[in-house]
Amino acid sequence: MRTTLQAVIVALAAAGGVVVALFLLDRPRQAGASSTDRYQDFILTTGAVSVNPKIQTDGVWLLDYKSGKLLGTVIDRSQGKIVGWSEVDLTTEFGLAAKADVHFMMTTGYVTQGQSALYLAETSTGQFGVYTMGPGVNGNGVVIRRHDITKFRQAAQPGNLQVPPPGGNLPMINP
Repeated sequence: MRTTLQAVIVALAAAGGVVVALFLLDRPRQAGASSTDRYQDFILTTGAVSVNPKIQTDGVWLLDYKSGKLLGTVIDRSQGKIVGWSEVDLTTEFGLAAKADVHFMMTTGYVTQGQSALYLAETSTGQFGVYTMGPGVNGNGVVIRRHDITKFRQAAQPGNLQVPPPGGNLPMINP
């Protein structure tokens, strides 16, 4: 009797372990890697660039805080070499003061087969730009094209700043 009881308890524990494993453990997830990285005053990201529709090309974007420049290039797969650099002056592009305390964020996203766009946000001024890279004049090198630049946040106007009362909230404004 005692041996039977022990066998039933072991069987129930094993069945419980199987049930827990089936319902609580997730399937193995595929590892995902980011194509964006930053170090001190630099941000680097990659994305597809359509230089030749028949050949997939990888583009490299490099944002240099110190110089206020956005640089872009592609890799020539047949030679394994970098095809020159194209640049955009972000201080002019975003209307930033020289040596201003700025904070950029950027990533690439899918636009169409073989082409990605760079999404660039400057969080201090609330500006957002969209850029792509493509073949340069007569197919030489690459150029960076700006598609749009807009504000995702309006700057606070002096005198329009609302401060909540102590322990209270700002009133809701209906449009």
